[in-house]
Amino acid sequence: MKNEINIGLLGFGVVGSGVAKILHEHRDDLSHKLGVPVKINKVLVKDVNKKRNTDLSADIFTTDLDEIIADPTIDLIVEVIGGTSEAKQAIERSLRSGKGVVTANKDVMAQSGLELLQLADENRCDLFYEASVGGGIPLIRTLEDGLASDRIHAITGIVNGTTNFILTKMKHEKKTYEEALQEATELGFAEADPSADVDGIDAARKMVILASLAFSTDVRMEDVFVRGMKEIRKGDLELADQFGYTIKMAGSAKKDEAGIEVAVEPVFVPNSHPLASVNNEFNAVYVYGDAVGETMFYGPGAGSLPTATSVTGDIVAACRNLLLGVNGKRLHAPQFKCKIKSDSQKYARYFHRISVKDEVGVLTRLSAVYSNHGASLATVIQHADRNNGGVDLIMITHEISRQQHLDIMNELQNTPEVIEVLSFYRVEGETR
Repeated sequence: MKNEINIGLLGFGVVGSGVAKILHEHRDDLSHKLGVPVKINKVLVKDVNKKRNTDLSADIFTTDLDEIIADPTIDLIVEVIGGTSEAKQAIERSLRSGKGVVTANKDVMAQSGLELLQLADENRCDLFYEASVGGGIPLIRTLEDGLASDRIHAITGIVNGTTNFILTKMKHEKKTYEEALQEATELGFAEADPSADVDGIDAARKMVILASLAFSTDVRMEDVFVRGMKEIRKGDLELADQFGYTIKMAGSAKKDEAGIEVAVEPVFVPNSHPLASVNNEFNAVYVYGDAVGETMFYGPGAGSLPTATSVTGDIVAACRNLLLGVNGKRLHAPQFKCKIKSDSQKYARYFHRISVKDEVGVLTRLSAVYSNHGASLATVIQHADRNNGGVDLIMITHEISRQQHLDIMNELQNTPEVIEVLSFYRVEGETR
């Protein structure tokens, strides 16, 4: 039996330094739980001469990945480099060398997760990736173990802390998008280039990982409908509140007999729904199972220590497997072929905000557009706001297909009485 576990840490940025801090400060607790000490043996960095605030010895830092992978004393690789190409190659080489891997890399796992998991199976290694989704929330482990006996049919929630922080500031402090983004950047919640967050790409990658795991299939990025938060128009947040809703940038994955649908977009959430009160950088995810029913997971979705906590949790799981001699025993082949629904099979309620000419007969004409596409309206209100010389009409539909919604939008944009379709949102958390 091993008398210690040695780790090769790839990357020493925000998350990597957080992992080192936790392993150092909690070393006695971890040693007690595992029965052996866990220590970092080597750290891969780009510059060994860079000054770092750490308790680690300077001589364990290296720029040579080969030095780490070829070291027979290193039992486990922890990849927190970030990015895709370099990180994926490092994970592949580690697995082929027979070393288990813990990664926080959502980009790599969303793009190549199935391939890497199968590579881990072939080489009888563990590949853990809890920190790729949800920061400090243990979602992956819950789906793999805690709810393994259940059939998951839906996952929905807030999986990007940056966009939730921005929307919180815009709603509660009346900040502009630019002001809220600037504050998020200053606090470290947003990258210098925030496009992956605000355009929904980051959340889409996370939903790919969650949907693939929850539904035991192979969901790809191209299967996800993605719409970014930049399409939120001025006045939409206030309108949502007037109608009893909050706008949230949400991810959803649903499965039924017709197939799977996965989406990331700004949605209307009823103020009575718990997701509406999830603010700032926090994440919250609902998991719906046939047996367990509805469960909610809430916690910090970003930050050095919350993410590092998830990484360290995976390290403990991988160490236990190594000590018990059961590493690489879990098979990851998907159970089902991925069948993505067409737009005509995806159903929801929709909020439409339309600027129309202020003249007699407009409401009758627009109601006919909805009726022609088989859509019934739950709410029709002429709002006081004026846009482009017209007045705003608010339409909230009963449940319709996304294809009906798209067809209605297309006809409205070509209707003479319509000046502009200002905005539209799917209504989450309600049925007809």
